[in-house]
Amino acid sequence: MKTGTKWSLRVFLTLLIVAAVSWWAVGPDWRAFLSDPPTDTRILFWSQSQRDEGFKLLDQLPWLVKSRDITPSKNVRPLPKGEAISLSQDINAFFEEQSLSGALILHKGKIRFEKYGLGHSVDKRWTSFSVAKSFTSSLVGIALKEGHISSLNDKVSQYIVGLKGSAYDDVTIEQLLTMTSGVAWNESYTDPNSDVSQFNLHQAEDGLPTIVSYMRQLKRAHPPGEKWSYSTGETNLIGILVEQATGRNLADYLTEKIWQPFGMENNASWLLGADGYEISGCCIQASLRDYARYGLFILEEGAINGESIFPDDWLAKATNKQVDIGRDGKGYGYQWWTFNDGSFTARGIFGQTIFIDPKHDLVIAFNGNWLHASDPILNEKRFNFIDLIRASIDAEAN
Repeated sequence: MKTGTKWSLRVFLTLLIVAAVSWWAVGPDWRAFLSDPPTDTRILFWSQSQRDEGFKLLDQLPWLVKSRDITPSKNVRPLPKGEAISLSQDINAFFEEQSLSGALILHKGKIRFEKYGLGHSVDKRWTSFSVAKSFTSSLVGIALKEGHISSLNDKVSQYIVGLKGSAYDDVTIEQLLTMTSGVAWNESYTDPNSDVSQFNLHQAEDGLPTIVSYMRQLKRAHPPGEKWSYSTGETNLIGILVEQATGRNLADYLTEKIWQPFGMENNASWLLGADGYEISGCCIQASLRDYARYGLFILEEGAINGESIFPDDWLAKATNKQVDIGRDGKGYGYQWWTFNDGSFTARGIFGQTIFIDPKHDLVIAFNGNWLHASDPILNEKRFNFIDLIRASIDAEAN
């Protein structure tokens, strides 16, 4: 064999070995994801198998989206193990039906149940989707107490000057929080041309944040405060408002005010739009236990070192019905879904949930990957399961 041929063979074999080692080094989640990579940058249109792997990796795909770190605490809030809760439902069948990657039940601050699926585990992150809206709401409450926001009756365009001259001139911060701005918005998760599918692809004008440039062109559908209409765009504006008011990016503000002082255990992240702002209506990546800790933080009325970091009446308004959504026994607060029995929940597409019931001293966190972004039947079955948990707690008390 000629020297040149030997050299080429050595180079080829070396590259082959390097590629094999690299493929093994990225780990099973990456290998599974890269074996069937999505071609559409919009997660709404990935296949279920692509989402099973991708939901664990969204903040590790820099060619798709950037993220900003949320740093954990050096003084972790313990979650001690409690007695296993008695469940009358087949939990394995429930996991399969709900396509769950994790479920955790905290009762009186103790873990009564914890289980993982879809290759997820206790220290891995999973994306939140609209569960992040409730986190964003908390940052508004903190900014209000700290005086960065004067009043929820202030007009939105007072803080986001790029909205001056738009339909948002007449909208208050409170109306933004309750999604009653009256500005037209299409939240369809199946329509590629809907606002929720298109806003992050928008080319911003005049150096504005992408969402501000997009939202200021929208037309009014109803007078402000008259009608509730679910809009991720509104929450994305809330994030810009908080950043403009505080001078802090959302990930750092969350880290400083909640994540570290309350004792979150794991690294987390917040996905960024192309303009470098957090997509505040979506997309925090965190461990299931830290989602549950956030629920515990709310259950404990936002107390850090014995004192709430919210205004006195904040949670009473934020987590109770402020507007009617046309469903019996249910309503909407400040970016929280509310129930007439006093419980409330943060919810995200594909089955993400943090459920909080103060009367039962209960927090339940779910992560998952439903086949469709929204599924009323699976949602109803999930809350039937939650009712079984509450019934089990009631039976223990009796």
